[in-house]
Amino acid sequence: MKKKLLALFMGSALILGACGGGGDTAKKPADNNAGNGDQTAAPAADNAAAEGLFAQSCASCHGQNLEGGVGPDLTKVGSKLDAAGIEGVITNGQGAMPAGLLQGDDAKAVAEWLATHK
Repeated sequence: MKKKLLALFMGSALILGACGGGGDTAKKPADNNAGNGDQTAAPAADNAAAEGLFAQSCASCHGQNLEGGVGPDLTKVGSKLDAAGIEGVITNGQGAMPAGLLQGDDAKAVAEWLATHK
């Protein structure tokens, strides 16, 4: 009985985790480098935000390190699709991937980050 309950719980957690939750209320970090000419921190902050969005909404299928799992391997997706193509897949879905897991600026940020993986 305990094994069945544990299996039910783990299966439910996996399914709910894959749904991603679209109500992200996290705020973008403030630009602490405004006016000082240092442009190195902004891309790092954008990458960190994109990685966080990926971890929250995509990693349950594509793996924490983009290695794939239920969804395909994304370690070299940037060599196959550009940022606009990746954003289209994120927004519209493809195959078993549902549409709209990320939208708007979130989808664009993750797509641009994934496009750098060649």
